[in-house]
Amino acid sequence: MSKSPAPIGARIIAIVNQKGGVGKTTTTINLAAGLTLHGKKVLLVDMDPQGNASTGLAISRKLRGVSIYNVLVDGTDLAEAIKPTRVDGLSIVPSHIDLSAAELEIGQVAGRTSLLKSALEKVSARYDYILIDCPPALGLLTVNSLAAASSALVPLQCEFYALEGLSQLLKTVEMAKSSINPKLVIEGVMLTMYDKRNRLSSQVAEDVRTHLGRAVFKTIIPRNVRIAEAPSFGQPVMMYDPDCAGSKAYMALADELLKRHAR
Repeated sequence: MSKSPAPIGARIIAIVNQKGGVGKTTTTINLAAGLTLHGKKVLLVDMDPQGNASTGLAISRKLRGVSIYNVLVDGTDLAEAIKPTRVDGLSIVPSHIDLSAAELEIGQVAGRTSLLKSALEKVSARYDYILIDCPPALGLLTVNSLAAASSALVPLQCEFYALEGLSQLLKTVEMAKSSINPKLVIEGVMLTMYDKRNRLSSQVAEDVRTHLGRAVFKTIIPRNVRIAEAPSFGQPVMMYDPDCAGSKAYMALADELLKRHAR
């Protein structure tokens, strides 16, 4: 029996949560780096006007030049915005503070929800994975990201308010699936900022698994000071301290993701 042909182009994953401070950008950077250590060629698209993913990979504001803002608003070819990083196999399309006004500027443009999708189609074949760091909001930038993505990955912190807003986020993903991207699936929910000394972390993890079952990744990202320090050095944590608990957890997450896709 012949095998199905392999998909052409990259798997595009939107890392999304409308709540800030859940480890979304940290996950995007470190999952991308983990995938490169498995030999994958990865492009990170920074769709957050704060530009933290760009800063976390040592792309300073004065070095950004052409950014995702120019791609969405001016129609600049996305290839012109791609920049190398210190991580072999990982490139980035940086963000810019002007992106905060992009939703107003493209709000009346025809095809405004598929601008990112159209831009990525031209470079997708060059990469194995494209990871999109979405802004902490469910606006037009996030909708563009979901329209372009194969799947959505949701980081969820192990804290009291973790499940608040999750239902709204899942509704937004379903809305994107039904109206603009029928191929979109939930990649999964991953737990971040887990503190084994805190009973609340264990309770939240248990509740999330009870509600969402197999959609939750087995890998849990712990609270780890090395994860928090790494961005200030412009490095993923596995470059900053390969042996720390945070590095091992993000490598395990990349491993688990690849195994899911192999199946």
